[in-house]
Amino acid sequence: MSHPVHHGPATTANARSRLAPLPTPFLTPSLTPLLAGTGTVVGSAVIAVVLAPADAVQGQWQRLMYLHVPAAWLAYLCFAGVLVASCFQLRRPASRLPARWGRAAAELGVAATGVTLLAGSIWGHAVWGVWWAWDARLVSTAVMFLVYLAYLALRWTDGRLPGRAAAGVGVIGFAIVPVVHFSVIWFTTLHQQATLLAPPTKAPPIDPRMAVALGLSVLAFTAVGVLALILRMGLVRTLVARRRAADELRRS
Repeated sequence: MSHPVHHGPATTANARSRLAPLPTPFLTPSLTPLLAGTGTVVGSAVIAVVLAPADAVQGQWQRLMYLHVPAAWLAYLCFAGVLVASCFQLRRPASRLPARWGRAAAELGVAATGVTLLAGSIWGHAVWGVWWAWDARLVSTAVMFLVYLAYLALRWTDGRLPGRAAAGVGVIGFAIVPVVHFSVIWFTTLHQQATLLAPPTKAPPIDPRMAVALGLSVLAFTAVGVLALILRMGLVRTLVARRRAADELRRS
Protein backbone atom coordinates (compact mmCIF):
# COMPACT_ATOMS: atom_id res chain seq x y z
CA MET A 1 0.00 0.00 0.00
CA SER A 2 1.48 3.32 -0.99
CA HIS A 3 1.66 6.23 1.41
CA PRO A 4 1.72 9.94 0.58
CA VAL A 5 5.15 11.48 0.52
CA HIS A 6 5.63 14.19 3.15
CA HIS A 7 8.27 16.80 2.47
CA GLY A 8 10.28 17.75 5.51
CA PRO A 9 11.19 21.27 6.60
CA ALA A 10 14.59 21.03 4.94
CA THR A 11 13.09 20.18 1.55
CA THR A 12 10.58 23.01 1.80
CA ALA A 13 13.29 25.42 2.90
CA ASN A 14 15.46 24.45 -0.07
CA ALA A 15 12.54 24.98 -2.43
CA ARG A 16 11.80 28.38 -0.91
CA SER A 17 15.45 29.40 -1.25
CA ARG A 18 15.36 28.59 -4.95
CA LEU A 19 12.27 30.77 -5.26
CA ALA A 20 14.10 33.79 -3.81
CA PRO A 21 14.16 36.89 -6.04
CA LEU A 22 16.73 36.84 -8.79
CA PRO A 23 19.82 38.92 -7.90
CA THR A 24 20.26 42.31 -9.49
CA PRO A 25 22.38 41.67 -12.63
CA PHE A 26 24.64 44.68 -12.05
CA LEU A 27 25.65 43.28 -8.65
CA THR A 28 26.58 39.80 -9.82
CA PRO A 29 30.09 38.70 -10.89
CA SER A 30 28.61 37.08 -14.04
CA LEU A 31 28.09 40.51 -15.55
CA THR A 32 31.79 41.33 -15.42
CA PRO A 33 32.68 39.31 -18.56
CA LEU A 34 29.79 40.91 -20.43
CA LEU A 35 30.95 44.39 -19.46
CA ALA A 36 34.46 43.44 -20.58
CA GLY A 37 33.07 42.23 -23.90
CA THR A 38 31.04 45.40 -24.30
CA GLY A 39 34.20 47.37 -23.68
CA THR A 40 35.86 45.36 -26.44
CA VAL A 41 33.06 46.27 -28.83
CA VAL A 42 33.35 49.95 -27.92
CA GLY A 43 37.12 49.79 -28.36
CA SER A 44 36.82 48.18 -31.77
CA ALA A 45 34.25 50.83 -32.76
CA VAL A 46 36.65 53.59 -31.78
CA ILE A 47 39.42 51.96 -33.82
CA ALA A 48 37.05 51.57 -36.77
CA VAL A 49 36.25 55.29 -36.63
CA VAL A 50 39.71 56.64 -35.78
CA LEU A 51 42.23 54.17 -37.24
CA ALA A 52 40.50 53.03 -40.41
CA PRO A 53 40.27 55.57 -43.25
CA ALA A 54 37.05 56.39 -45.06
CA ASP A 55 36.44 54.60 -48.34
CA ALA A 56 37.51 56.51 -51.45
CA VAL A 57 34.20 55.84 -53.23
CA GLN A 58 31.59 55.28 -50.50
CA GLY A 59 32.97 57.79 -48.02
CA GLN A 60 31.93 57.61 -44.36
CA TRP A 61 29.02 55.26 -45.11
CA GLN A 62 31.53 52.47 -45.64
CA ARG A 63 32.12 52.42 -41.86
CA LEU A 64 28.84 50.52 -41.54
CA MET A 65 30.93 47.54 -42.69
CA TYR A 66 32.31 47.28 -39.15
CA LEU A 67 28.77 46.59 -37.91
CA HIS A 68 27.29 44.81 -40.93
CA VAL A 69 30.00 42.19 -41.50
CA PRO A 70 30.60 41.19 -37.84
CA ALA A 71 26.85 40.87 -37.27
CA ALA A 72 26.59 38.54 -40.27
CA TRP A 73 29.57 36.54 -39.01
CA LEU A 74 27.95 36.20 -35.57
CA ALA A 75 24.72 35.00 -37.20
CA TYR A 76 26.67 32.32 -39.10
CA LEU A 77 28.31 31.12 -35.87
CA CYS A 78 25.00 31.03 -34.00
CA PHE A 79 23.27 29.04 -36.71
CA ALA A 80 26.19 26.61 -36.78
CA GLY A 81 25.56 26.21 -33.05
CA VAL A 82 21.89 25.53 -33.78
CA LEU A 83 22.98 22.83 -36.24
CA VAL A 84 25.19 21.11 -33.65
CA ALA A 85 22.55 21.35 -30.91
CA SER A 86 19.87 19.98 -33.26
CA CYS A 87 22.05 17.01 -34.20
CA PHE A 88 22.56 16.21 -30.52
CA GLN A 89 18.84 16.50 -29.85
CA LEU A 90 17.96 14.11 -32.67
CA ARG A 91 20.46 11.60 -31.28
CA ARG A 92 19.30 12.07 -27.68
CA PRO A 93 15.70 13.26 -27.76
CA ALA A 94 15.24 12.73 -24.01
CA SER A 95 17.85 15.39 -23.17
CA ARG A 96 16.57 18.95 -22.90
CA LEU A 97 19.98 20.64 -22.82
CA PRO A 98 20.60 20.60 -26.61
CA ALA A 99 17.18 22.18 -27.21
CA ARG A 100 17.97 24.96 -24.74
CA TRP A 101 21.35 25.66 -26.33
CA GLY A 102 19.79 25.61 -29.79
CA ARG A 103 17.08 28.04 -28.78
CA ALA A 104 19.58 30.43 -27.15
CA ALA A 105 21.84 30.33 -30.22
CA ALA A 106 18.90 30.86 -32.58
CA GLU A 107 17.65 33.85 -30.58
CA LEU A 108 21.06 35.52 -30.79
CA GLY A 109 21.47 34.55 -34.45
CA VAL A 110 18.09 35.99 -35.43
CA ALA A 111 18.95 39.23 -33.61
CA ALA A 112 22.32 39.38 -35.39
CA THR A 113 20.63 38.74 -38.74
CA GLY A 114 18.21 41.57 -38.02
CA VAL A 115 21.15 43.89 -37.35
CA THR A 116 22.77 42.68 -40.57
CA LEU A 117 19.65 43.45 -42.61
CA LEU A 118 19.12 46.84 -40.96
CA ALA A 119 22.73 47.98 -41.37
CA GLY A 120 22.81 46.64 -44.92
CA SER A 121 19.60 48.47 -45.79
CA ILE A 122 20.96 51.79 -44.52
CA TRP A 123 24.26 51.19 -46.30
CA GLY A 124 22.50 50.17 -49.50
CA HIS A 125 20.31 53.27 -49.46
CA ALA A 126 23.40 55.45 -49.10
CA VAL A 127 25.32 53.70 -51.89
CA TRP A 128 22.69 52.26 -54.24
CA GLY A 129 19.92 54.77 -53.55
CA VAL A 130 17.39 52.09 -52.50
CA TRP A 131 16.48 50.54 -49.16
CA TRP A 132 15.83 47.12 -50.69
CA ALA A 133 16.62 45.31 -53.92
CA TRP A 134 15.65 41.84 -55.10
CA ASP A 135 19.29 40.89 -54.94
CA ALA A 136 20.51 37.33 -54.33
CA ARG A 137 22.39 38.27 -51.14
CA LEU A 138 19.53 40.34 -49.71
CA VAL A 139 16.81 37.82 -50.54
CA SER A 140 18.78 34.83 -49.24
CA THR A 141 19.57 36.69 -46.01
CA ALA A 142 15.88 37.49 -45.54
CA VAL A 143 15.04 33.81 -46.14
CA MET A 144 17.63 32.82 -43.54
CA PHE A 145 15.99 35.22 -41.08
CA LEU A 146 12.57 33.64 -41.71
CA VAL A 147 13.90 30.06 -41.47
CA TYR A 148 15.27 30.63 -37.99
CA LEU A 149 12.17 32.55 -36.94
CA ALA A 150 10.26 29.38 -37.85
CA TYR A 151 12.75 27.37 -35.81
CA LEU A 152 12.12 29.61 -32.79
CA ALA A 153 8.36 29.40 -33.27
CA LEU A 154 8.62 25.62 -33.00
CA ARG A 155 10.93 25.91 -30.00
CA TRP A 156 8.42 28.18 -28.23
CA THR A 157 5.72 25.53 -28.74
CA ASP A 158 5.56 22.90 -26.01
CA GLY A 159 5.53 19.23 -26.86
CA ARG A 160 7.81 16.49 -28.16
CA LEU A 161 6.67 16.70 -31.80
CA PRO A 162 7.37 20.46 -32.22
CA GLY A 163 10.73 19.90 -30.52
CA ARG A 164 11.76 17.22 -33.01
CA ALA A 165 10.43 19.35 -35.87
CA ALA A 166 12.53 22.27 -34.63
CA ALA A 167 15.60 20.04 -34.54
CA GLY A 168 14.88 19.00 -38.12
CA VAL A 169 14.61 22.65 -39.16
CA GLY A 170 17.88 23.33 -37.32
CA VAL A 171 19.65 20.67 -39.38
CA ILE A 172 18.07 21.17 -42.80
CA GLY A 173 17.75 24.94 -42.45
CA PHE A 174 21.50 25.37 -42.10
CA ALA A 175 21.75 24.80 -45.86
CA ILE A 176 20.69 28.42 -46.33
CA VAL A 177 23.84 29.71 -44.57
CA PRO A 178 26.35 28.79 -47.33
CA VAL A 179 23.82 29.99 -49.91
CA VAL A 180 23.79 33.40 -48.21
CA HIS A 181 27.55 33.61 -47.98
CA PHE A 182 28.40 32.42 -51.49
CA SER A 183 25.47 34.08 -53.25
CA VAL A 184 27.76 36.94 -54.32
CA ILE A 185 29.96 34.38 -56.10
CA TRP A 186 27.28 32.12 -57.53
CA PHE A 187 25.01 34.91 -58.79
CA THR A 188 25.33 38.34 -60.35
CA THR A 189 24.47 40.76 -57.55
CA LEU A 190 24.68 44.39 -56.55
CA HIS A 191 26.39 43.35 -53.34
CA GLN A 192 30.17 43.43 -53.27
CA GLN A 193 32.16 40.21 -52.99
CA ALA A 194 32.53 38.63 -49.57
CA THR A 195 35.17 40.30 -47.41
CA LEU A 196 35.56 37.31 -45.07
CA LEU A 197 35.87 33.62 -46.02
CA ALA A 198 36.10 34.48 -49.72
CA PRO A 199 38.21 32.59 -52.29
CA PRO A 200 41.56 34.38 -52.75
CA THR A 201 40.76 35.22 -56.36
CA LYS A 202 37.36 36.68 -55.43
CA ALA A 203 38.21 38.67 -52.29
CA PRO A 204 38.08 42.44 -52.91
CA PRO A 205 41.20 44.47 -52.07
CA ILE A 206 41.09 46.13 -48.66
CA ASP A 207 43.29 48.70 -46.96
CA PRO A 208 45.39 47.07 -44.19
CA ARG A 209 44.01 49.53 -41.62
CA MET A 210 40.49 48.62 -42.65
CA ALA A 211 41.38 44.94 -42.39
CA VAL A 212 42.69 45.44 -38.83
CA ALA A 213 39.58 47.36 -37.79
CA LEU A 214 37.32 44.73 -39.37
CA GLY A 215 39.20 41.89 -37.73
CA LEU A 216 38.91 43.52 -34.30
CA SER A 217 35.20 44.12 -34.86
CA VAL A 218 34.66 40.47 -35.76
CA LEU A 219 36.59 39.32 -32.68
CA ALA A 220 34.61 41.71 -30.47
CA PHE A 221 31.25 40.51 -31.81
CA THR A 222 32.33 36.89 -31.42
CA ALA A 223 33.42 37.41 -27.81
CA VAL A 224 30.23 39.24 -26.85
CA GLY A 225 28.14 36.61 -28.64
CA VAL A 226 29.75 33.76 -26.70
CA LEU A 227 29.33 35.64 -23.42
CA ALA A 228 25.70 36.42 -24.23
CA LEU A 229 25.02 32.72 -24.87
CA ILE A 230 26.66 31.73 -21.59
CA LEU A 231 24.65 34.31 -19.64
CA ARG A 232 21.47 33.29 -21.45
CA MET A 233 21.98 29.65 -20.48
CA GLY A 234 22.70 30.67 -16.90
CA LEU A 235 19.38 32.50 -16.81
CA VAL A 236 17.62 29.44 -18.26
CA ARG A 237 19.11 27.20 -15.55
CA THR A 238 17.94 29.64 -12.88
CA LEU A 239 14.41 29.78 -14.30
CA VAL A 240 14.24 25.97 -14.56
CA ALA A 241 15.37 25.63 -10.94
CA ARG A 242 12.72 28.12 -9.83
CA ARG A 243 10.03 26.24 -11.74
CA ARG A 244 11.02 22.95 -10.12
CA ALA A 245 11.07 24.59 -6.70
CA ALA A 246 7.57 25.97 -7.27
CA ASP A 247 6.37 22.48 -8.23
CA GLU A 248 7.91 21.05 -5.02
CA LEU A 249 6.12 23.67 -2.92
CA ARG A 250 2.79 22.92 -4.59
CA ARG A 251 3.21 19.21 -3.86
CA SER A 252 4.24 19.79 -0.21
